[in-house]
Amino acid sequence: MITIWHNPRCSKSRQTLALVEEQGDVTVRRYLEDAPSADELAEVQKLLGLKAIEMMRTKEKRFAELGLNKSDDDATLRAAMAENPILIERPIVLTNGKAAIGRPPEAVLDIL
Repeated sequence: MITIWHNPRCSKSRQTLALVEEQGDVTVRRYLEDAPSADELAEVQKLLGLKAIEMMRTKEKRFAELGLNKSDDDATLRAAMAENPILIERPIVLTNGKAAIGRPPEAVLDIL
């Protein structure tokens, strides 16, 4: 089973979706409408093997509006992403206990 956290307005997300659809059935989660919880984000962070800041869109206006800083702890950043999913880097593909961020889209091929 392949799941993609997808934003249809994002070209990289659309390109990544097209790549994973070639692999079979895909569950599309529109994360802006169906935001992951802080716990889900912690699990995905673990699968990605990244710091929370590395799975965030720090140039999003909302990041500055919230007064967030790149040195904030992971729990603070995950809570911010859960409340403001626009801050989550996109897309994220999950399959077989693995995860990858589709930037560039081909980056997800390693886990498929």
